[in-house]
Amino acid sequence: MLHGLLWLPLIFIFFLLTALGWLERRRQNLFRNWANGSELCKLDSSGAAYLKDGKLIWSAFEAGEFKEKDSFIIKKLELIELMALTSGEAPLTNESQGKCRLRLVGSGREMDVPFSDADKAREWMDQLMQKARCDL
Repeated sequence: MLHGLLWLPLIFIFFLLTALGWLERRRQNLFRNWANGSELCKLDSSGAAYLKDGKLIWSAFEAGEFKEKDSFIIKKLELIELMALTSGEAPLTNESQGKCRLRLVGSGREMDVPFSDADKAREWMDQLMQKARCDL
């Protein structure tokens, strides 16, 4: 009887991990369909984004689907800044790591795209600026 009670939490943890893995796989498959045909795309804990036909679209995963939050026309891009995610208007240094956001500025509007990894955000900065220059 005691051995059975010891295995009960392990069985519960197994089923919990299996369910969480299934949900993550479903999220990744939905993202793959959502970003199909994009030139550049990302999926992380902060949200999802893709660049298609010169338009950057950012969304969040809510209630089992990707809900569009905002979009930005890349050829109108004038400036990209790497900002801290929660500390207001503080720009990040090159050594900074962790959660951050890209601030896209152009045509009198600003858009913030959150990232869970600063290195990935820096890669996106370079690629978006290249795309903006090519579209001019």
